[in-house]
Amino acid sequence: MKQPFTASSSSSSPSLIRKARLSPHLLTLLAFIVFVVILYGEDFMCLLGQLDPNLDRIATRIEKKWEKLPFSIGKTPEGCDLFSGRWVWDNSTRPLYEESECPYIQPQLTCQEHGRPDKDYQHWRWQPHGCDLPSFNATLMLETLRGKRMMFAGDSLNRGQYVSMVCLLHRLIPEDQKSMETFDSLTVFTAKEYNATIEFYWAPFLLESNSDNAIIHRVSDRIVRRGSINKHGKNWKGVDIMVFNTYLWWMTGLKMKVMRGSFEDETKDIVELSTEDAYRMAMKSMLRWVRKNMNRKKTRVFFTSMSPTHQKSIDWGGEPGRSCYNETTLVNNATYWGSDSRKSIMRVIGDVFSKSKFPITFLNITQLSNYRKDAHTSIYKKQWNPLTPAQIANPVSYADCVHWCLPGLQDTWNELLFAKLFYP
Repeated sequence: MKQPFTASSSSSSPSLIRKARLSPHLLTLLAFIVFVVILYGEDFMCLLGQLDPNLDRIATRIEKKWEKLPFSIGKTPEGCDLFSGRWVWDNSTRPLYEESECPYIQPQLTCQEHGRPDKDYQHWRWQPHGCDLPSFNATLMLETLRGKRMMFAGDSLNRGQYVSMVCLLHRLIPEDQKSMETFDSLTVFTAKEYNATIEFYWAPFLLESNSDNAIIHRVSDRIVRRGSINKHGKNWKGVDIMVFNTYLWWMTGLKMKVMRGSFEDETKDIVELSTEDAYRMAMKSMLRWVRKNMNRKKTRVFFTSMSPTHQKSIDWGGEPGRSCYNETTLVNNATYWGSDSRKSIMRVIGDVFSKSKFPITFLNITQLSNYRKDAHTSIYKKQWNPLTPAQIANPVSYADCVHWCLPGLQDTWNELLFAKLFYP
């Protein structure tokens, strides 16, 4: 049996060692191998571990071996899964801002203004198991955004996270140095003295669809167009920090209509795919666009997982026929997973992202948000149409158990984004 090569055996072949040390070709080859391993390592066990909703089994966290990510100034402690934890009551540091202090919150999300009698939902802080979530530093965030663009692209839940980010930052900016404007699908918050913008782009499927109108988009027969990511993607070019989401609009049933060709075609070629296959198509298109249009050395890309709904009280052991309406407490079950959060979609995300050649930071907000049946806007929001007598008599019938009050849960999503941006 050959003896392993050790320092003690090196004396028998000094010339070999000198040649190895002095050979520029060998050094170049080794450096290239190390570079390739770092650049294309595909260790996505961390992501796959996060997708497991069973919090009793927390897998060992293995970081993806990407090169140092842009904007990072440190790293999350080894073994710390920021997305696995519990909610703790915090009456001293929560909320992070007051609803009345942020004029950018849409009336669909201003629960206090629309009569919500309690504020308990504002005072919960996310506490990861065995480690702490870094405090949101608005000054650091704004300085990082100096001369840059940050964009949230997706549906109204991503818009809620976008507005939360604006609310977390705007107090540091003088009144005459900030503005918010909307141009069709694009909303732009500008911090003038920082030469920075925080933007939201409406694209509920990311692909082109018949629901792309930013105002009139309530379409029951939803259709997405295959291979159409550039329809929206042309508006995303030049962004430095991108936050994608898409989920809720895909949940029309077990099938999704996919168009091959154009919406302008006289005869439309439409096929039906399973929701999972259609969603996989969209994820692959998104990753291809990112790989072709984003600079891995200068930009960061995030993807926010599905935002859960709380439409069915029987999911958490409540009275049948009820929903999030009048819910003021959290789900007290660490393994709770609502029926509207499809695990099959999470598996699609894990499978597709594990093959990505571009670093995508996955914000797995689903499990921690599943506990928050108390945090929805419910009936405490602007109603765009007059309520009928039947609705008034039965608030459950019109309670919004999809969107979230601000301030509230989505501020935590941005705390997690902050942590992953600076301490990946």
